[in-house]
Amino acid sequence: MAIPKSMQAKYDAIAAIIEPYCDQYLSDEYKTICLYALEKLCRKRPSPLKSGRDKTWAAGIIYAIGSTNFIFDKDQPIHMTAEQLVAPLSVAKNTAAGKAAEIKKMLNISASHQIGHCHQLLRIIHMHG
Repeated sequence: MAIPKSMQAKYDAIAAIIEPYCDQYLSDEYKTICLYALEKLCRKRPSPLKSGRDKTWAAGIIYAIGSTNFIFDKDQPIHMTAEQLVAPLSVAKNTAAGKAAEIKKMLNISASHQIGHCHQLLRIIHMHG
């Protein structure tokens, strides 16, 4: 998916936060899904990414994808608390949760979309984002 030229710098800045975070704390699958969600947000007209801090958007995307994948459930292979999720990003938990709620609404992602694997979530975001 091509990033609009007017959004490329914003995409690059937020991706530069998401990629190392996912490499260190999550997985390649999380990284793929988070970057796809970022691409979809860049392509929205007008893009909501034009306002707000890059770290807040990155935290919101990671929080949205993580919570959809039950990352706060200790029984999941990759799990952590909300505080642990946001601490490396220096974003308040409530700020990240609020941004995640906005992102879930914009991309039509809900808790009823139980994720079996990466391709299911990518399809959901593609169809509704």
